[in-house]
This record gives sequence, C-alpha cells and structure tokens, in this order.
Amino acid sequence: MGKNTGFKEYSRATVPYRNAADRLLDFKEIYTDPEENHLQTQGARCMDCGVPFCQSDHGCPIYNLIPEWNDLVYRGYWQEALHRLHKTNNFPEFTGRVCPAPCEGACVLGITDPAVTIKNIESAIIDKGFTEGWVLASPPELRTGKTIAIVGSGPCGLAAAAQLNQAGHQVTVHERADRLGGLLMYGIPNMKLDKYLVERRIQLMRDEGITFITNSDIGRDITLQALSIKHDAVLLATGSTVARDLDIEGREGADVHLAMDFLTANTKSLLDSDLRDGNYISAKDKNVIVIGGGDTGTDCIATSLRHGCKGLVNFEILAQPPAHRAESNPWPLWPVIHRSDYGHTESTHLFGEDPRVYSVLSKNFTRDAKGALTGIITVDVDHQFNEIPDSQRSWQADLILLSMGFLRPEHYLTESVDLELDNRGNFSANKTDFRTSIAKVYAAADCRRGQDLVVRAINEGREAARAIDIDLMGTSQLP
Repeated sequence: MGKNTGFKEYSRATVPYRNAADRLLDFKEIYTDPEENHLQTQGARCMDCGVPFCQSDHGCPIYNLIPEWNDLVYRGYWQEALHRLHKTNNFPEFTGRVCPAPCEGACVLGITDPAVTIKNIESAIIDKGFTEGWVLASPPELRTGKTIAIVGSGPCGLAAAAQLNQAGHQVTVHERADRLGGLLMYGIPNMKLDKYLVERRIQLMRDEGITFITNSDIGRDITLQALSIKHDAVLLATGSTVARDLDIEGREGADVHLAMDFLTANTKSLLDSDLRDGNYISAKDKNVIVIGGGDTGTDCIATSLRHGCKGLVNFEILAQPPAHRAESNPWPLWPVIHRSDYGHTESTHLFGEDPRVYSVLSKNFTRDAKGALTGIITVDVDHQFNEIPDSQRSWQADLILLSMGFLRPEHYLTESVDLELDNRGNFSANKTDFRTSIAKVYAAADCRRGQDLVVRAINEGREAARAIDIDLMGTSQLP
C-alpha cells in the first residue's frame, strides 16, 4: 500500500449528503460531489491487512478487489482503479449508492477504529469513469450461436445478461414493466438512485448487443414452456415479489398499502409527469405510519416527507439495537447497531424527533363507520415478542404503509411447467449450477434464495451466467 501509516494518521470522514432542508424539496439524488483529495486521503486509510476481510465471505458478496482500488485511488490512478472495480462488479454505480456495505462491516480496521469509507470510494471511481469517458460499450468479438432468455431486468438479470453476452451468447431480457431495471427502477426511489444511471447502463448493454423487451410478462404473454423451447437456456431472475402482508382486523379498505405499491407508483408518476398526473398514492397532509424498518421502510419515510405529510411514525417490532457491537455480534459479522439513514435524518429535521418506535406489535387497524382509516392499535413486546400487559396504544393515521419484507416469487410464471419449489415457495435450484427441475431453465438470486441485497443479486447473476456458459459450451472463461 502507498501509505502504510494512513490508518493511524487520518480519521474516517464520509462524503456528506445534501442538507436535509434542501433535499426534502425535490426527488434529486441525496449525495454531494466529493473532493478528489478527500477520497485519496480516505483511500490511504486502507491498512494493508494480511487478510482483507472486506472481500471475504463476511464482506463483499462479489469479492471486489477493495484494497487494490483503494490504493490506486490514493495514488491517483483512477482509470486503473476503474479497471479493477469492473473486474468483479458490473454495476458499481448501483452498489456504490444502494449497498449497505457489508465490506465496511468486515473491514479489519473496524476492529479498533471506524472502517474505511469503501462505499464512497467505489461510487466515486465509477462516477469519474463515466465523467472522463472511460466507460464504453465493449461488444464480444465472436458469437457462439446460442440464445438465452432472461426473465427479469433487475440487478441479477442485468448482471447475468452482461456476463453471458461477453461470453458471446445472444441474450434477450424480458421485463414485465414498462421500464427496465426491476427493483433498481421502481423499487428504489430516485433520490437514492437516479433513474438516468439505470438507463445509461442499460443503453451501454444494448450497444454491446443485448436485446431488451419491456411489457413482456412471461407466464401471461408467453408461457415459460414456450420460452424454453425457443432458447438454449432460460434464467429466472424475477426477484421475490410477494410482499409480507399484515392480516389483522381492519386490513380490508382504503389507505393501507404495501410499501412497494407506494414506491412504484410514485417513481412511475415522477418519471412520467413529474407527479403532475396524480397517478400515485399521496401522503400530502396525512399522518403516515410506516410499519417495518429496513431500507424499504426508510424509502417510504423519505417519499412521504417529500409529498408533504403532516406527521410520520415508523414501527419496528424489534428492540432498538445498541450503539456499539454487542458481545454476541463480534467482528467480522455485520454490525447490528443503531443507525440513522437519510429518511430518519430528514424526519428528525422536519418534526424534531426520530420517527422510529421500537418493540411495537400491530394489533388492528381502526376505521370509522364509513370504513375510512382512522389509525391503528398496538401493544409493546419484550425481546422475545411477548406482549407486555397494559401496554396498548392507539395511533392516529390517515395512511399506513406496510414494509415488512417479501416472502417468495410469484408462481404464475411457472404454471405451464412442473417446476419444483422449495419449502418457502422459492424456485428450487442450488448455488452450484443454478438448474431448476426443468431442463434448460435456471433460477438465481431472490427468486431462488429469498429476499436479499442488490449486491448479492449481482453475485448470483454472475455465478449463474458462468454455470449456464459451462452447460452450453463445456467450459467457461467467465470469472
């Protein structure tokens, strides 16, 4: 490493978000542009550890060569850093923005000091690469004559398409929505991932020879069986899209919505008309309750604030995490600690307090005689989720958003074939060859393993691409 003592000399300093008061006024990205010397200083903190746990199984799921590009940034070799970054990651402009950075949780420096700002550096490398014109389409020199269909254009489907195309196969990606990107397009709000970035990357993939078809709903517009007959291989990358609902009294009726319905409608209306068409679920002048934490819950908070909600509360059934690692949560495991994300900070700025309420169990929604939503009844629970006596509370709400995760993929896709499911309803396939019980049909990422991170979806897309390439060609040069 270029600065062996950098981790002793420099403190961790993340690239700040835009001021909360300013960013609440729009749906533009929340990030600021970092100074190059700041990033070089932060890269210097990478400590030349003997075993870089940041790229181990506890760290980066795609095994990014993090110490190498940290050192290259410190030395000012940005184009070389971009080359190293793209060796393992097809879409660093996505992960650099939306990944929770398990690499930082496993950073060796994190044993005693705050971890290296890996995520900031990753994002800066790819942003500079596009600004400087270094990121260019690179079509394969030869074609194999094999055709592959990919169902779903989220991070897994896109990663698999990019890899298989580089191997020389002709790839067609089917997306049931009107825009490409899956979760990246409609599941993550614009202020966290500008949709121009998604469209820019997909255009590069088009230029490399990949075919994309929107409004193509496999299982309805064309059967999976017919698709598999037409192609040499089919990869299912549909995600886990059946949301966990809250089946309690009062659920039926208006103004209780699944989080993804709320976020998807907002982003589509934003892109279609800058919200002028009104085709979204508005939180304006409403008391909003978001049930469930995590990234999606935070995105619901931030979107509601931008609509102009009157009040906001976020329920979490778990207890508030500690400020620092517990003894049962040692390094290099992901640190389960109390964090404030962008939406929490914005809500605190606007309403004067953190919106989160912990150890709360929802009992029933309340409605008036006409069926209009008036609120929700909750009870407090202990760490084993036992209800605490005499802890019932009543909360006022005009809009309640359910952000409690996802259960499994939708099954209408496989009605034309007898595809085996696992005990959770996922498409059954192992992580060695990604084959399903149907010949020529493969499954990867959330529809195979359950809901997970964008970076793990990219990992499985890449690994499934290699497995498919081996099955079709007998061997593979894909990493």
